[in-house]
Amino acid sequence: MNKGICQMTGPETLDVARDAIWTIVIVSSPLMVVGLVVGVIVSLFQALTQIQEQTLIYVPKILAIFATMLLALPFMADSMHAHMMRISSRIIGG
Repeated sequence: MNKGICQMTGPETLDVARDAIWTIVIVSSPLMVVGLVVGVIVSLFQALTQIQEQTLIYVPKILAIFATMLLALPFMADSMHAHMMRISSRIIGG
């Protein structure tokens, strides 16, 4: 084994993976929640009006998710930046 080379242990690897998965959940949750809410609202609208057009749901969902992405982009970027700083500090710290 070379001196100066640090290898990650099993718990450290799991900690990094858990942090990455949690970051993915935090970053993607605003878009997923908005998509879910808009989908339910459009489905209720279709059920109430008996409009059975399958493509009707896509345009409102795309527009709502795009608007949410524009609004949540600073939060998402900050979360990703914090994750990268945690990974960088692990790399630098050895």
